[in-house]
Amino acid sequence: MAEMIKMPVADQLTGSRAGSPWAPLAEPLFRWLWIASVVSYTGTWMQNVGAGWLMTQMTMNPFMVGLVQAAAALPVFLVILPAGALADMVDRRRFLLVTQGWMVVASATLGILTLTSWVGPWVLLLFTFLLGLGSVMNDPAWQAITPELVPRQQHASAVALNSAGFNVARAVGPALGGLIVAAVGSGTTFLLNAASFFGVILFLYHWRRPSEAPKPRRRMWSAIGDGFAYVKDSSLAKSVLLRTGTFSVAAASVLALLPIIARPHGARGYGVLLGCFGFGALLGAAGLPRVRERLSVDGLVAFAIVVFAGMTFAVGRVHIFPLLCAVMLVAGAAWIGILACLNVAAQTMCPGHLRARVLSLYLLVLQGGMAVGATAWGALANQIGIANALTVAAVVLACGVLALRGHRITAGELELTPAVVRD
Repeated sequence: MAEMIKMPVADQLTGSRAGSPWAPLAEPLFRWLWIASVVSYTGTWMQNVGAGWLMTQMTMNPFMVGLVQAAAALPVFLVILPAGALADMVDRRRFLLVTQGWMVVASATLGILTLTSWVGPWVLLLFTFLLGLGSVMNDPAWQAITPELVPRQQHASAVALNSAGFNVARAVGPALGGLIVAAVGSGTTFLLNAASFFGVILFLYHWRRPSEAPKPRRRMWSAIGDGFAYVKDSSLAKSVLLRTGTFSVAAASVLALLPIIARPHGARGYGVLLGCFGFGALLGAAGLPRVRERLSVDGLVAFAIVVFAGMTFAVGRVHIFPLLCAVMLVAGAAWIGILACLNVAAQTMCPGHLRARVLSLYLLVLQGGMAVGATAWGALANQIGIANALTVAAVVLACGVLALRGHRITAGELELTPAVVRD
């Protein structure tokens, strides 16, 4: 165990250099799931646009609008650790079928309630929470099955391709969502999101997972404790979690307050702004290998956080739509520069039998930080205004760079392929 804990990320990624970063797509199982997941991610982003816009139609209170993102992420505090333990203790295929089915029901019910005019602010928040609950239960098992679909030497490339799919959806989904909301309303985006899960469900239903040796019966909290013990002994894991937490809390301000910022530009404008953020992430991902030739991992993260801080300040001050689109484009590119290193490290820094549990801790810090941040920045914006709240968030981001200079990600050879992160 000790040797596994101390194994540097660079050593675990060495195999990815042997072939093309697109090699996992030659595996039929991975290719099928990748296509289905891109469709599902697109539906999720359409849902996000619909929920955020629907709340602004019911109230312009920044705190309530910020609660939409917080409600989606709140379940991470409640169930992410048990979800990680369960994903390592039970059959992941069956577990994922249950979580995917839960999300279909939650999203479809919200769509029906919206189309029949039975939805209010608190009903919207409730079903956003229920959908988030399914997503949080799903995530550790979902990310942990990747090594089961591709050869070991293609693991890092498969992680990168999963991230690419998420960012493709991030670029396309919001734009489609904005168009659909403007044409037929938010309820339709919720129903389309429900339908988008069926490709993944079909894959899981037909997937014949290799048989495993019977797993010893264990208490859940004991299994969770093993994940904490691993992180305690791993300096890399602690650095990844600290950097993720400080960034996610402050960075949540932009996406949490964007529905209000975009309100003068309509639902289409909101979708376009989110699409620019996603497209910027794709462009940033494509340019990362060149940036890595000039900067260390820590240098890249620090530089990207400073850039994101500048864009956070600008989002609250720029009111000309084309310029605001440019700001979101740069912000998306910086976002990728930060999370690329953190996400690839998180998915490759632990042994397979602990993977879901350690990933659950990473997701707790990432999504939990976003939930705390979304709530806090919405409340602060309610008191001092949106522009001033974003200015404070930008300062917090910059201060975080200085505060964590001693916590380096010791993966000097960390390889970043042209598509790099799901956040």
